[in-house]
Amino acid sequence: MWAGVIPAVTTKFTESDTLDHAEMERCFGIQMDAGCDGLIVCGSLGEGPMLHADEKLAILKTAQSAAAGKPVLLTVNEAATRDACALARQAAKAGADGLMVVPSPIYHTNPAETVATLKAVAEAGDLPIMIYSNRLAYRVDVTIPIMEELAADKRFVAVKESSDDIRRSTEIINAFGDRFDLFTGVDNLAYEALSIGAIGWVAGLVTAFPRETVAIYQLMKQGRRDEALAIYRWFRPLLDLDVSTYLVQNIKLAEVHALGTNERVRMPRMPLSGERRVAVEKVITDALAVRPNLPSF
Repeated sequence: MWAGVIPAVTTKFTESDTLDHAEMERCFGIQMDAGCDGLIVCGSLGEGPMLHADEKLAILKTAQSAAAGKPVLLTVNEAATRDACALARQAAKAGADGLMVVPSPIYHTNPAETVATLKAVAEAGDLPIMIYSNRLAYRVDVTIPIMEELAADKRFVAVKESSDDIRRSTEIINAFGDRFDLFTGVDNLAYEALSIGAIGWVAGLVTAFPRETVAIYQLMKQGRRDEALAIYRWFRPLLDLDVSTYLVQNIKLAEVHALGTNERVRMPRMPLSGERRVAVEKVITDALAVRPNLPSF
């Protein structure tokens, strides 16, 4: 159902901490103009846990306006399954093309609870679902046995594989073939995952560097691996910024330099400062100084 580069976009705020829809529409449009294949809103990078349900639905509407008919997925990452189901129903009424579902960002569900929660959200929304498996950030590992329990429900169409173990991608393909659309969700493992069979990339640094991200994906798809690898090697220090407790601040700072936008975040997050800011800014400016010319693809 889904493939390609689908950005997990950032949420833009005004100085008064309200949603900046005009700036989101501009930045989302840049993703589309670069050839991205859809949008995912209100995820980890989108500060979803800091947003009210009505804000999430408003962001969904803005993304739909910018996406020019390409799929827009809403992330369901509510603490309580009851609230996750309510949001799934609202997303369906709002015309979301699908959901990316985190079992719970607060309580670390056991396997039975993980299955029950994902099934409940699927039943409530009745939309295609991308399972978000991220045992590092959320301490819930959606394992092969769990996927086996979900595979009979055709609403589970994709997996965002973020275990940080590249072997898991091969294990999913070996277990299920093409039953699930396999996406990599770890920026600095993307080349490796695409090499072994992932068909999509839920990307983070794409929000600042969409053309480079799309180039890597398209070149890999065309079998032009050496060209893709050259860009990926340049990109790696930037991609490492996605694998951090401060990924939101890191990537928003990259967007400042690359897109001329702002780095406002919702508290308790605050923009980077001190030595951490200096170090991240150096990674960004060093990369921009040697930004590669991209081949045609």
